[in-house]
Amino acid sequence: MAGPRDEHHYPCESCGADLRFSPGETRLVCDHCGHVQDIPRATGRGVAHLHELDLETALRAELPEPEMEERQTLSCPNCGAQFDLEGEHHASECPFCATPVVVDTGSRRLIKPQGVIPFVLPEAQARAALGNWLGRLWFAPSGLTQYARKGRRMRGVYAPFWTFDASTRSAYAGHRGDYYYETRTVNVQVDGRTERRTQQVRKVRWHRVAGRVARAFDDVLIYAARSLPTRYTDALKPWDLSALRPYRPDYLSGFEAEGYTVELREGHYLARAEMAHVIASDVRRDIGGDEQRVDRIDTDFS
Repeated sequence: MAGPRDEHHYPCESCGADLRFSPGETRLVCDHCGHVQDIPRATGRGVAHLHELDLETALRAELPEPEMEERQTLSCPNCGAQFDLEGEHHASECPFCATPVVVDTGSRRLIKPQGVIPFVLPEAQARAALGNWLGRLWFAPSGLTQYARKGRRMRGVYAPFWTFDASTRSAYAGHRGDYYYETRTVNVQVDGRTERRTQQVRKVRWHRVAGRVARAFDDVLIYAARSLPTRYTDALKPWDLSALRPYRPDYLSGFEAEGYTVELREGHYLARAEMAHVIASDVRRDIGGDEQRVDRIDTDFS
């Protein structure tokens, strides 16, 4: 039986060296002898309709055995990132903070990924894009500039995400504010003289309101690790989920993959918070008027 690390290790049929996934293609290539091996592609409904897991079953830790996997991961002692190594290496440096890391003897039981967006840019193109971006900056980070000038290898890392679906129905109560204007007469000083003038004063007339809104959420993405600041992961949105492929470990060959450190329950909590923000906007739109006050929103998720 193969060990937990063998899943992402593909020896070349020709020379025995490690194969790696070729970005932008659906094949594995050998850098040593040039041998090429195609990755089987899903067809028909397999690509358009990825398998999704039942949330409640997963939260109860009752997923079927085929949906789980044992993974031996590296845990960075500095930033806390957890990731897999390529091939059979036993030491590396953290791809996020460059701290030296050695393989731990332990393993984690994780929910198996259901989909993956494969890398598209080869390293040479990624390096060129980095150089062009740095060249446009007035004040580029010195550490990053030195890294680029030294020509060090760029390392591709797959980042983990949870994705959540939900159908929601929300009942709300609040107030609608409509503007109206009153004419007032006031005294003003003009060239040392007091004059009486009229002016329009805006006021708000509030009405109590109540109602219901409904929204279906599809693929609410939550970054399932803590290695990257939220402002960076948010800036990468929206992801092109049409590029998702059913998960195959072949796509990870030659790359590193970060393990999830945000557990499913916490991810679900964060997803509901994002949904609640959208629902609140729906409620304000439904209330209408010039201003809105939302006193209460009760949402049923299904």
